[in-house]
Amino acid sequence: MRYRILGKLHVANEGKRFYLSARKKEIVLAALLARANHVVPLDELISEIWGQESPLRATTAIHVRICELRKFLRSCGIAEGPIVTRSPGYFIRVEPGELDVERFGQLAAQGRAAARAGQHNEAVEQLRAALELTQDTPLGGLRSGPIINGFVTWLDETTLDCTELLMESELALGGHRETVSRLYALFGRHPLHEAFHRQLMLALYRCDRRADALHVYRVARDVLKEELGLDPCLATRRIHHAILAADNPRLARIPA
Repeated sequence: MRYRILGKLHVANEGKRFYLSARKKEIVLAALLARANHVVPLDELISEIWGQESPLRATTAIHVRICELRKFLRSCGIAEGPIVTRSPGYFIRVEPGELDVERFGQLAAQGRAAARAGQHNEAVEQLRAALELTQDTPLGGLRSGPIINGFVTWLDETTLDCTELLMESELALGGHRETVSRLYALFGRHPLHEAFHRQLMLALYRCDRRADALHVYRVARDVLKEELGLDPCLATRRIHHAILAADNPRLARIPA
């Protein structure tokens, strides 16, 4: 049995997929899974669905949604009810390997550790596997209150970190030609993320495209100035100066 929250929320069991049709039940299950094995207080579940405009019988409504979810999970073939009542709310019991985001977190941590240890082949393998799990829109685009939105923000930031480390490891392995097109795409999607500026500049320079690398710096500098009123950070300026000076030994030592 598996819970899937990295894409459209569903339960998978014995080759079948089971989906919820009601948004409020989706929100409750998503909130419980986002904090799997931890109690989610009743007032937070209420806030997750209704925000500050909760109805008078909100507590009763949550109890009803929980009963409906327990029935839904039984229909998925889960004999022992994983949703547990525990003051001041509820939690869902999830065993190792049952939740896809748990696997994502493990792969991301392993890839991060390998990259920082300079084990770039291992880092590339783990980080690619982690990012492969995040190809779909988390929770199918479901958005609600602080729990779900916080989970999506964490996932976005962790995915961005994994992508940055993957590019770093691929560049360290000499994959500058293979990374240029992807880095241009990342540069366009994340114009304020300076790590991608630096990585693209390095990749272009190592492809003997010095003029293009300098152009990327100018574009990045202008965007930062226009959007934030800031100059590029010291690390970005150092790479720019090294490219201007064609300081190959220094550029070879600079991590991506």
